Amino acid sequence: MIVTITPNPSLDRTYELGTLAPGQVNRAAHDRLDPGGKGVNVARALTAAGHRTRAVLPLGGFSGQLLSDLLRRQDIEVAAVTITGDTRINVSIAEDRGRLTKINAVGPELSAAESAALLALVRDDCTGEDVDWLACCGSLPRGLGPEWYAEVVAQVHSGGARIALDTSGPALLAALSARPDVVKPNREELAEAVGRPLVTVGDAVDAAGELRKRGAQQVLTSLGADGMLLIAEEGSWFGSAPVATVRSDVGAGDASLAGFLGAGGTGPEALAAALAHGAAAVQLPGSVMPTPADLDPTAVAVTADIPLARPLHG
Repeated sequence: MIVTITPNPSLDRTYELGTLAPGQVNRAAHDRLDPGGKGVNVARALTAAGHRTRAVLPLGGFSGQLLSDLLRRQDIEVAAVTITGDTRINVSIAEDRGRLTKINAVGPELSAAESAALLALVRDDCTGEDVDWLACCGSLPRGLGPEWYAEVVAQVHSGGARIALDTSGPALLAALSARPDVVKPNREELAEAVGRPLVTVGDAVDAAGELRKRGAQQVLTSLGADGMLLIAEEGSWFGSAPVATVRSDVGAGDASLAGFLGAGGTGPEALAAALAHGAAAVQLPGSVMPTPADLDPTAVAVTADIPLARPLHG
């Protein structure tokens, strides 16, 4: 069992069109509605790969009920705290040339009682059952302080489950001292965490090493089209999976984390699975999560010979 917690979930509406014309009426060629939020996407990708998962999340209003219904239709177990605010709705506009415009709503504010109930639900959901991983994913909604994930890591670790943390900013830094088993920042989030730009792969390796010194046991870093790094006590690896055409990168990092956890959550084999899942996700519309049939392991290359001097693009 892999449990995910998404403190600020969403419904994701994606419109696909030729070229966005700002200030004018635009007509979409296709549109879709998906359950959203980083942990929700991880749960969707894991379920698509045949793993048993449960999504823990706060839900409110009509949008929250629809989100729960969509997840259950995908055979994902849902454990929810009912809140007074409405679950947010995000909008993405995907153009044919690959440009993506996202509008993310701020989301509801959780009360002190709702925050405590969510923490208790996460803790209880990872106790008394064979839960291997808890994936803590995404931004924290208003009402949850930056130390909230640190409390989750501390309480769930004591029950024996391993913790994967995919967040950024103060919430990431506050949780490092609780020693999560793996953190998954992207390049921008990693640069923010260490307070300097990352120009080369070697810069990213050094920055990941700093997060390990602060408490992270492993650092899985997405470098976008430049590849992915895994820095751990057992070793360090670099991998890439080139993609000819990017259709949508919404949820690609979440698919990568799902692949990593589903493959054991450690070592070069898990890194290769993360790369295969991420590469498959960017070739799918909206925030569709890949199935095993979408994966191309032959396109993935992983090496312990890290190209430290290679410049990072974008």
